[in-house]
Amino acid sequence: MKTIIFSQRVEVIESYGERRDCTDQRIAEFIRACGYLPIPVPNNPAIAKEMVGAVNPSGIILVGGNSLVKYAGNAPERDATDKMLLDISVERCIPLYGFCRGMQSILDYFGNDLTKVAGHVAVRHEIMGAEGTRDVNSYHNEACVRLNNNELIAIMHAGDGVIEKVKHKSLPIVGTMWHPERERPFSAGDIEMVRGLYG
Repeated sequence: MKTIIFSQRVEVIESYGERRDCTDQRIAEFIRACGYLPIPVPNNPAIAKEMVGAVNPSGIILVGGNSLVKYAGNAPERDATDKMLLDISVERCIPLYGFCRGMQSILDYFGNDLTKVAGHVAVRHEIMGAEGTRDVNSYHNEACVRLNNNELIAIMHAGDGVIEKVKHKSLPIVGTMWHPERERPFSAGDIEMVRGLYG
C-alpha cells in the first residue's frame, strides 16, 4: 500500500509545560479513505526529514492548524517543518497537497502574501472557478487574494475574492483552503483530487 506522510499542528499546553503535535483523527481517516496508509511526522525538521527518507512516501500532506509566525502564529517549529517538507517535495518531485494552513504554507513558500479576512471561520460558502462551483467549509482567518508570482495558478475563488484552490504550474503541488476531513461524508470530489495527485 502506498504511504502518505502528513504534518501535524502544534498545541501549547501551558499547565503541563508541553508543546504537543496532534491532528484531528479524521485526517488519517480521510487519507485511508483515499486508499493510502497515513503516517504522521513530528514538528521537528530533522526527524521528519529522516522519516521521509526511511518511508519514501508516495505523497505529502500539510494539514490545517496554527497561523504562520509572520502572521502572529506561535509555532515556529511548524513553519520550519512545513518548509522542509515543501523543499523535499520540490527537490524530489514528491506530490504535495496542503489544506487550510497547509495551503497558506504553499502560498508563503512561493512568495505570496496573506491578509486578514472576515467571514471565513466556521461557515460554509460557495466557491467558483475553473472547476465549476461547489459548496465548501471554511475555518481560516488569513487568506490570499492576489498571487504575486507566476508559479502558482488560482483555480477557485470565494465570492469575496479569496483564493480557495491553487496548483503549481509544473510541480505536483495543490492547495485548498477548505478541510477535506471535515466533510461528512467525505467528498467524492476531494477523494478524486487526492487520488489524481498521488496516483
